[in-house]
Amino acid sequence: MAYNLIGKNFTPPDVRAKVTGQAKYAEDYKIDGMVFCRLLTSPVPHARITNINTARALALPGVIDVLLPDDVPRFKAPELQILTDEPMFIGDPILAVAAIDEQTAQDAIELITYDIEELPFTVDPLVSLYPGGPSARTDGNVYSYMSDNLTSLNWTARDFASVGEDELPQGEPLDQWNYGDIEQGFSDSALVLDETFITAGQSHHSMETRTAMANWQNGKCYLYGSTQSQTAVMEDLPKYITPVGEDEVPLENIVYIAEFCGGGFGSKARAYPVMALPAHFSRKIQRPVMLRISRAEEYFLGSARPGFQGRIKMGFAADGRVTAVDLYVVHENGPYSGFDDFDAAASAVTLLYQPPAMRMRAVSVQTNTPPRGAMRGPGENQMAVAIEPLLEKAANILNVDSIHIRKVNAADINGKYYANQGPVTSAYQREAIDKALELSDWDNMVARSGSRNGSKVRGVGIGQAFHPAGRNGYDGLIRLTPDGKLHIHSGAGNLGTYSHTGTSRVVAEVLKMNWENCIIQRGDSRKQLPWSPTQSGSNTSFTMTRQSYAAAMDALDKLKTIAYMVLGGESKDYDIADERVFNVNDPSLSLSYSECAQEAIRLAGIFDGSETPDNLHEITKLSVSGLIGTGLIGVAKDMIPREGVVAGIAVGVCEIELDTETGKYEILSYTGISDCGTVLHPQSLHTQIKGGAVQGFGMVSSEKHIYDPQNGLPGNIGFLQCKPPTYLDVPRVFIAGAVDLPDPQNPVGAKGMGEPPLGCAAAALACAISNALGGVYFNRVPVTPDMIVNHLSGQGQSFRPLQVNTA
Repeated sequence: MAYNLIGKNFTPPDVRAKVTGQAKYAEDYKIDGMVFCRLLTSPVPHARITNINTARALALPGVIDVLLPDDVPRFKAPELQILTDEPMFIGDPILAVAAIDEQTAQDAIELITYDIEELPFTVDPLVSLYPGGPSARTDGNVYSYMSDNLTSLNWTARDFASVGEDELPQGEPLDQWNYGDIEQGFSDSALVLDETFITAGQSHHSMETRTAMANWQNGKCYLYGSTQSQTAVMEDLPKYITPVGEDEVPLENIVYIAEFCGGGFGSKARAYPVMALPAHFSRKIQRPVMLRISRAEEYFLGSARPGFQGRIKMGFAADGRVTAVDLYVVHENGPYSGFDDFDAAASAVTLLYQPPAMRMRAVSVQTNTPPRGAMRGPGENQMAVAIEPLLEKAANILNVDSIHIRKVNAADINGKYYANQGPVTSAYQREAIDKALELSDWDNMVARSGSRNGSKVRGVGIGQAFHPAGRNGYDGLIRLTPDGKLHIHSGAGNLGTYSHTGTSRVVAEVLKMNWENCIIQRGDSRKQLPWSPTQSGSNTSFTMTRQSYAAAMDALDKLKTIAYMVLGGESKDYDIADERVFNVNDPSLSLSYSECAQEAIRLAGIFDGSETPDNLHEITKLSVSGLIGTGLIGVAKDMIPREGVVAGIAVGVCEIELDTETGKYEILSYTGISDCGTVLHPQSLHTQIKGGAVQGFGMVSSEKHIYDPQNGLPGNIGFLQCKPPTYLDVPRVFIAGAVDLPDPQNPVGAKGMGEPPLGCAAAALACAISNALGGVYFNRVPVTPDMIVNHLSGQGQSFRPLQVNTA
């Protein structure tokens, strides 16, 4: 279908502010009388804190007050706390000090004394699972996501003794599911691979740390935060900012401002505990309070991708078709509730490879390392770098082509997903592979594979990744005002993808509106924003185009209703064009959008927002109530049925040159293709694919947690020690594209694409490294130069096979 706006590039309304430096992030807001707070954080990985003495700190000139754990809400274990007297990782906040400036607050922290009882800790899940192993918490060492249960578990010595040093033990799991007959599947296989793999945990590396500022004024809390979502954040704010012992702060008494976000990658999808500290301080001292988080603190507080110690058994038929999969994941969960990456990892296997039988087993183990959370493609991307190299290995053993083994297992419109083998809304995996091969000039890349230039050798790789890419059931809200302007109220956050505007253009498309007459209202709850999803999980494009469409169709119906009420006839007699409603039988009978807006105000009721549908979310109802009488209100919940998972699929092709003397490798070219349905904004598509690829390169080459197992101290707390890729690390040839086939369950055919470009790039790079080395499978990421040199020189590696958080 041809569109006037969708699929066309546009200038986002906030881009000028970004490039000129006028954009205001949370740290840039200043209010008269504002003071600063700093955190006292734990110097050890696990302890009990008692007898805190703040007298000397409070006596320091310029110090205003102190917040202790008892001054803020406490949450049910194993939820992450705002402040705690049992810190469970180095950097866990114990208390906060407010002062006239940050230096004074930090000086005061140095004057605070306390008693500290160090407790057992662990930075390796397998160490905790060993009989008598240390627990990261005093109330349990493992957490079941499926039963929401924190408990204690140790495997038997026999479990560990029954396997080799390089094999993952498979003791009692906590979470599991299965479908099909895996034993029959393995019995029918021509090849069975049984491999242990490691994927490192890593920091989210948000460039903007999680700064927050709050000000209580006239009974309302004004909170300025760094989040990648907007209205989805507000739902959790009452829980976090309500003072101890008081009734929950109502949503109408919270104003949330988050115009810009300098990166989140999943860690800022919702409200998080530390952002509540300024609100509690401000309420207590009746002054605005700013909390700025340092780069080192961000490594502790900024959340992290869970690491995997995994084992996968895969059966293949002679033609490469997967016959059965048995997956076991030991999931590094951090000390708090974490995120169930293992389940998402298993789901990706069901989608990308369509196994007729599969079993998933997992145990999530608490460790005294940074809190874990969803990071771009949580679980799915760890699984991509684990499995895609194994597909290459299987192809080589079976003597089938590496492209064939992917296509024979690829999902299509009849694809099945997850443990229940449910349907997909669409899947164009083979088409994505074909486009990646075409744009990358794959045949010539393969011909160059293995060629040498001195100590340097060429390698090529292809990778695939998946993430669920859409939800439904959210509210759309728009407003036509008497001046003829269309105000599109977007509850989307601003994490750099411009989705707040890209998804809003659906409204202008439906109402045939001149884009120059459209205004995006966003980033501040005072602008009356509707209930919208988190900007996470690749869901925004699919979900928010649907809610935009719902609001637009409601407005269209009201425009036609107003026209026949004023001009006569029936609603079906009217259509729209050129920002007017006209009678199709007599076009001289018409009203401008401006006139319709004026009529809506006069008619009131459903037309001006005085009456709203009962099924709207509380946040949307509050927003509409602030717009009553200002124009024609289009507001509706997305009620279009959705059946099946929205499959976001990405394919990447990579060529590298690896130096066999130094172990370093250079990425010469990369091509990334997304199966994202109808492309909304081509420029943003290319940015997403390339940005995701760069993160994928970092995942494979340099980014990981390092923790000393003897004292729990971190070895990397800055970009220098845990280097994300720079412009010097990206390929000279960088190509992006899309399948551009519509999803049938979205009114404009769109679906998300933010997550899988990371996983497919990481997998392609891992496969290229293997290819350059003649088929070596490290079964671990990152793959660092020292690992390559050790392998080529016949030396052992500097870490044990199953060890995590290593240098």
